[in-house]
Amino acid sequence: MEQLVIRDADVVDGSGAPSYRADVVIDGGRITSIVKEAAAAGCQRPKARRELDAEGLVLSPGFVDMHAHSDLALLRDPDHSAKAAQGVTLEVIGQDGLSYAPVDDRTLGEVRRAIAGWNGPGDDIDFDWRTVGEYLDRLDRGIAVNAAYLIPQGTVRALAVGWEDRPATARELDRMRQLVAEGMEQGAVGMSSGLTYTPGMYARDAELTELCRVVASYGGYYCPHHRSYGAGALEAYREMIELTREAGCSLHLAHATMNFGVNKGRAPELLALLDEALAAGADISLDTYPYTPGCTTLAAVLPSWASEGGPEQTLGRLADDGTAERIRHHLEVIGSDGCHGVPVEWETIEISGVNDPALADHVGRTIAESAALRGEEPWVTARGLLLADRLAPTILQHVGHEENVREIMRHRVHTGGSDGILQGAKPHPRAYGTFPHYLGHYVRELGVLSLEECVAHLTSRPAARLRLPDRGLVREGYVADLVLFDPATVAAGSTFAEPRTLPTGIPYVLVDGRFVIEDGRRTDVLAGRAVRGTPPA
Repeated sequence: MEQLVIRDADVVDGSGAPSYRADVVIDGGRITSIVKEAAAAGCQRPKARRELDAEGLVLSPGFVDMHAHSDLALLRDPDHSAKAAQGVTLEVIGQDGLSYAPVDDRTLGEVRRAIAGWNGPGDDIDFDWRTVGEYLDRLDRGIAVNAAYLIPQGTVRALAVGWEDRPATARELDRMRQLVAEGMEQGAVGMSSGLTYTPGMYARDAELTELCRVVASYGGYYCPHHRSYGAGALEAYREMIELTREAGCSLHLAHATMNFGVNKGRAPELLALLDEALAAGADISLDTYPYTPGCTTLAAVLPSWASEGGPEQTLGRLADDGTAERIRHHLEVIGSDGCHGVPVEWETIEISGVNDPALADHVGRTIAESAALRGEEPWVTARGLLLADRLAPTILQHVGHEENVREIMRHRVHTGGSDGILQGAKPHPRAYGTFPHYLGHYVRELGVLSLEECVAHLTSRPAARLRLPDRGLVREGYVADLVLFDPATVAAGSTFAEPRTLPTGIPYVLVDGRFVIEDGRRTDVLAGRAVRGTPPA
């Protein structure tokens, strides 16, 4: 590896402490020397085979995306500028309880169909793994940025129980414990759940508690997409706090938002709940994206009973007129559990992507708009889309509140997570813009966070949650996963109109001491690898 000295950088080291000016030397993929105020002090300046003048640039640790959906994108797209250009050097994948390991042949096919909207159908991927360890080994062949993996509880349940809405038997629970233990031993950092997604949502609290006990025994953490972000949001947060307290497990709350009209202005209630638990000794962190709309699949809003049994059974119910009418009633009148207990508002649901090009005219329109153009009721349009695209459409859900976003990002246990779905013609701009949007909009323009605070949220805090002893700070001996950005110009280029536009003001990104972004352009370097959890001694 090339030796490098970065000269005269304004170092924001990730700790939250004030910045300082320094020369930073990198050798063998690690930071070997930091000489503060070298020029001003008139001391001997470090030398290296290569020098980079960082005048006017901030040097910080690489950003950690605590909630990414790049499980297949890392394998499919070696460029992966969507994340590398943002300064992301580590992504946490296996989110929301559904991913591609551990699996058998049956479960792999089911999961591929269930989350085609997140990651594509995977027809271009050689699924030459079945275990967590084998998947991490596949990542180790070379990827754009580093990746850590959460064991997906829904996939584990599909493998051991199936897609039915019923309690696990004692034998099935033992099998799930074994699968979680094996995944942790093979390098996972924790376990995720999607408790508004099938089949993970069918697990009762006692079952989840038992799996969390296994995770805790390996020093990992539980990352739930909990049971409601709408009508029952506070109760759902409280449920996860109590569950992990009982299990003795660390808790990381995924995309910790307070959405829909029922939660407008209620972020302080959530933060008070967290503060009470933290004061009592709980180990809790959370992530958010700095935008108001959410993003998921259209099928996710269906009531859970309509999705029982897996994707093929769901399609069968949608095809049956009588059952489809029951689904409509739950969605529009009762408020389905898939839509967080809130009656669906079709004018808030925008189609962001489809797999079938013949359906592309829906993309960029809300269900209500698309239905009006066709002279039909919104449910007719939604049902037709789900059937024609075999559950694959992705959506933006315009149900957030700016005051909640700002309140939550200020909290002392907050970290950044894009929740970025890279599929579709019109993905959420957070996939390409989360981290520069924090730095440009919420730091420079609004002053919601100071630069030092924000960098800590995006670097050392997530590294601490992942128990990474040599990442997340600019320190001698630490891995040289680093970002150089211009604090005066850094900004997200992505917008809702042009969501795949790359950011500005981030000219250099290093992974393991090697440039993946140089002079604002993606290099051909694939320095990323799987970052494995290390069980406590």
